[in-house]
Amino acid sequence: MLRLDTLNPQQKEAVTTTEGPVLVVAGAGSGKTLVLTYRIAYLISLGISPSSILALTFTNKAASEMKERIRKLVGKQADFIFMGTFHSIFSRILRQEAHLIGFSRNYSIYDTDESEGVIKGILKDFNISENHLSPRFVHSLISKAKNQLLFKENGLERFFSLYNKKLLEIYEEYNRRLKNSNAMDFDDLLIKAIELFSNHSELKEKYRERFNYILVDEYQDTNVAQYYLLKLLVNENQNICCVGDDAQSIYKWRGAEVRNILEFNKDFPETKIIRLEQNYRSTKSILAVADSVIKNNVYQIPKTLWTGNDQGEKVTITICFDERDEANYVAKKISSLTATEKYQPRDIAILYRTNAQSRAFEETFIRSSIPYIIVGGVEFYKRKEVKDVLAYLKLLVNPKDDESFLRIVNFPARGIGDASIDTLKLIAKRNEKSLFNAITDLLEDSEVSDRIKKNFKIFYGLITKYQSLINEKNFYEIIKSFIDEIGILNIYKEEGTDEATQRFENVIQLMNSIQEFQVSNPDKTLIDYLSEISLISDIDNWEDRKNSVVLMTLHSAKGLEFKAVFIVGCEEGLLPLKRNGDIEDIEEERRLFYVGCTRAMKKLFLTYAKNRNRFGNSYPQVQSRFIEEIDKSHTILESTPLAEIYLKKNSDYRSIITDEFSQIEETESSTFSSKQLKPGSIVLHDVFGKGRVIYLDGFGEHQKVIVEFNSGVKKHLMVKYANLKVIR
Repeated sequence: MLRLDTLNPQQKEAVTTTEGPVLVVAGAGSGKTLVLTYRIAYLISLGISPSSILALTFTNKAASEMKERIRKLVGKQADFIFMGTFHSIFSRILRQEAHLIGFSRNYSIYDTDESEGVIKGILKDFNISENHLSPRFVHSLISKAKNQLLFKENGLERFFSLYNKKLLEIYEEYNRRLKNSNAMDFDDLLIKAIELFSNHSELKEKYRERFNYILVDEYQDTNVAQYYLLKLLVNENQNICCVGDDAQSIYKWRGAEVRNILEFNKDFPETKIIRLEQNYRSTKSILAVADSVIKNNVYQIPKTLWTGNDQGEKVTITICFDERDEANYVAKKISSLTATEKYQPRDIAILYRTNAQSRAFEETFIRSSIPYIIVGGVEFYKRKEVKDVLAYLKLLVNPKDDESFLRIVNFPARGIGDASIDTLKLIAKRNEKSLFNAITDLLEDSEVSDRIKKNFKIFYGLITKYQSLINEKNFYEIIKSFIDEIGILNIYKEEGTDEATQRFENVIQLMNSIQEFQVSNPDKTLIDYLSEISLISDIDNWEDRKNSVVLMTLHSAKGLEFKAVFIVGCEEGLLPLKRNGDIEDIEEERRLFYVGCTRAMKKLFLTYAKNRNRFGNSYPQVQSRFIEEIDKSHTILESTPLAEIYLKKNSDYRSIITDEFSQIEETESSTFSSKQLKPGSIVLHDVFGKGRVIYLDGFGEHQKVIVEFNSGVKKHLMVKYANLKVIR
């Protein structure tokens, strides 16, 4: 039952404003999932067909949970909503329409490893050393170019030439090989959808008429391609509702454009902007700390978060000696929380900027018998043994998939070595066929030895035997027989090591997932299964059923909440991560810190080390500027015993303890206290005149400022020497 009276006024407005463009600026913990769920259910309650609603989410997990909530409100009608991630939705559309862009509906979806495998082959054929151009680097540039919709006519060649003159040629060959393999990479699922709608106006109109109501979750994290797809699909009614928070835009490195949300009302001038500013998750202290940091960002939508929750405990800032001391401190705090404050391990999260930081915590937690789980390790579907089986299945449904073919043609070993594969490659290239389909030509080639022919013939017979069966309804039983005949499980069973046993169990787990998929989706095929699992991310697999402390990156923590949160490694060069000092980069790092803080419900701990080991040496560290920006009236400042000893030996001990670790110094050469400077301050310069401060960076003698003067000139100045006067 839909209970609108349970919503606050702003939530209710966001739910019931159904017509025209709507931007819901949803602050952290403000109930955006509830609003999205109720909005869709409300539309259906008005008699709007569920099949005319397109709902786009950031993760498969979010889509699944949201659909389940909607189902509880409207029943089976929820099953007809077109809901999922951008990639899963447009993959479904492409399956139906792929023939229009030269693909068949059984196309393969290449993950990062498979894409890099294609690039590796290209580099080898082009005689380019991987030390000169790594496959990972090349793939990241290709992905960036696709996400930014760069083509030859709008700067693609210039983009690649900034890095290497051969990149454009590699890019074109990469796309050609994917096309020949009837494969798309992750980015192609959006690019090819844009191509489909741009070149087939009647098809675009078909989907524009179908999707009369479009809802987008996490709009702040959309990229250029996703933005363009939305523009293509929004019809003349402009019934588009985007929900997001610019303060939580943290995926620039993946192509996200925070400008999409900042400039939404420019794209849709009739936009109704609704702000959800009541936080239901965190205490007043936690919210005050988070807000005092994020307000230093210049580029943002004005909002004021507040909460009716208790004041709560002050946020703890702790200095540690090094990363081991930091891990020991966190372990002791966790033991105290679970022993005396009745916290469960699952209530606690350790958040860090980079995966490499987890090692010290893992070692310490093992010694301390603290149960933990890492989100962001090797994902299930990316494990070698799982990918081997999936490669066999991909080849069954798509015999043009060269990457899958190369992965398993000699696994398990069947006497097909590199020389045999090179022979097949030459024949395939000569006859313009995929590697698998070229086997028939190889078998008829008089110059190929009988031994090579025999080995390929056995493999070819195995695959074709099951290709003819795989389209039957009960594909699980067929796959089970297929895997048995290949003999993968027997290999792991006979090896008998712990690693082999784990691989054996993982293959069994994969088979279980296939069986579960078939039971839940009796009308779907193996193609549908492969498409679905190729779009699963690590966070989709994570569940909090295990009673373990969670270790994850700040990026992975997006959308989650925990009673107690530790943000560790709050040091310059780590958080914020060392980059080129670009304003947009620093603002994104600040948003990332803000996201971490607002995951906490009851307790928030911030730690940083005075020293950190890198490459076998210990290097001194400086506390993060984000710690400096915090309103200290909401914090408690501590140091570990080891850090105390270290600090007493250093001259900065007194200033650190008495001035709350502040590193801002007053300088004689400035006519004002640098504490007066803040983004938005109006200042006067002896030469450039009046201007507005748009950015501050650093502390003390090293503090820099960017001022936009009334003349239109922007200047980067050292505060120490600028002789600025603050007017207001």
